[in-house]
Amino acid sequence: MSTTQVYRIWIKSTPEKIWTAITDPEWNARYGYAAPQFYELKKGGRYYSTATQEMKDFAAANGFEIPETIVEGEILEVEQPRRLVQTWRMLMDPSTAGEPFTTLTYDIEDSGPGVCRLTITHELTGAPAHAAMTAGSPEAGAEGGGGWAWVLSDLKSLLETGKVLTDA
Repeated sequence: MSTTQVYRIWIKSTPEKIWTAITDPEWNARYGYAAPQFYELKKGGRYYSTATQEMKDFAAANGFEIPETIVEGEILEVEQPRRLVQTWRMLMDPSTAGEPFTTLTYDIEDSGPGVCRLTITHELTGAPAHAAMTAGSPEAGAEGGGGWAWVLSDLKSLLETGKVLTDA
């Protein structure tokens, strides 16, 4: 079984706008799971994401707690606005918090006039719980099954239309 997940999407946008949407918490809190993500964009810099109030309320209503920092990592490589490599580990679930850090790579390439290809490569060696969560579910639902496919689809929608997929 492969421990690498690769997701690609073509977005009608510029590399700079895609980069900003990934790395700026004012943008990245608007799509996907809407949890702000913070980057110290230098080699060895810190990466983390914090729980939203909605996440905390859901956890409390279901009898469990989640930590304030729900994802953490370290920046390994930065080539703004084309490539970002970081370690990544989810802390909000005991099954993922106990696994090793994984490696997440964003590659942004020009693909034609006004179009870029965004590729996410997620190396998940030794992290089966992470792999299951980031792969999402084949079940259709409000979040399209979740995982990276959902996050990328929501990002594409936001950049191209100004609205996320769940906007009416």
